Amino acid sequence: MTQSRLLPVPDGLDGLRLDAALARLFGLSRTTAARLIDDGDVLVDGSAPSRSAKVHGGSVLEVTLPEPETAAPEPQPVDGLVVLYDDDDIVVIDKPIGVAVHPSPGWTGPTVVAGLAAMGYRIATSGAAERQGVVHRLDAGTTGVMAVAKSEHAYSVLKRAFKERTVDKRYAALVQGHPDPSRGTIDAPIDRHPSADYKFAVVAGGRPSVTHYETVEAFRAASLLDVKLETGRTHQIRVHMAAIRHPCVGDLTYGADPVLAKRLGLTRQWLHARELGFEHPATGEWVSFESAFPADLQHALDVLRAES
Repeated sequence: MTQSRLLPVPDGLDGLRLDAALARLFGLSRTTAARLIDDGDVLVDGSAPSRSAKVHGGSVLEVTLPEPETAAPEPQPVDGLVVLYDDDDIVVIDKPIGVAVHPSPGWTGPTVVAGLAAMGYRIATSGAAERQGVVHRLDAGTTGVMAVAKSEHAYSVLKRAFKERTVDKRYAALVQGHPDPSRGTIDAPIDRHPSADYKFAVVAGGRPSVTHYETVEAFRAASLLDVKLETGRTHQIRVHMAAIRHPCVGDLTYGADPVLAKRLGLTRQWLHARELGFEHPATGEWVSFESAFPADLQHALDVLRAES
């Protein structure tokens, strides 16, 4: 089944390529947007333009979208997925490297929801079928602690807690160079990158995004930061640190030095969700969970400390 949507082009997107505008307006990847245009499923003021055509504010887009997938993922064992805590309402895990939280277009690797299903956990059915029980996410390349709701009540309470910013989310990030000041706040809106659909960027008019950081250890070429998030945008820490010219070490997507990453033995960004705290959805008691650094991140620190 399909659904047809009519939407005027906002003035802020005037002059943007059609595929880029479509991706931003409907939350699609540029690849998916281009395919819809090529298949004739996109009309601009009644005509079918090319994907590179420029859009103009006030023009009307008519887009025929496929119905979203609704199937829950099949159980699939996930190596390295560790359960830190579970009860009738929540399960708290330590997510390993290379694991997405839930299925998404283009991702064929392991996921947290499939891994939990393979371990026999029944999680909340609230939310889209492919991401049931998911109340927050980590990038596939980011390790660390995260919570999944098992009961419908827990899902509702935790989703509200994340929305109202009452959850304590703390990360460790190893960034290039030495941020000045060594302790500060980055308050800059984030949205999809205007020309690269797989990235995000600080964009005027984007979603409000606030990151607090503090240097806890300085090395010759890098600094270890304690990072606290007020908001939880996709790639937020990675985007904000790159925006102040201190990208996470190993984060080649956002401009990190590949030579330094290779020297430290890193094949992904040095970013770890080390602590998560919130009011338990059933008892109201404050609970907090921590995750130790995985081997590859600890090795990078050991190398830097030896050099210093």
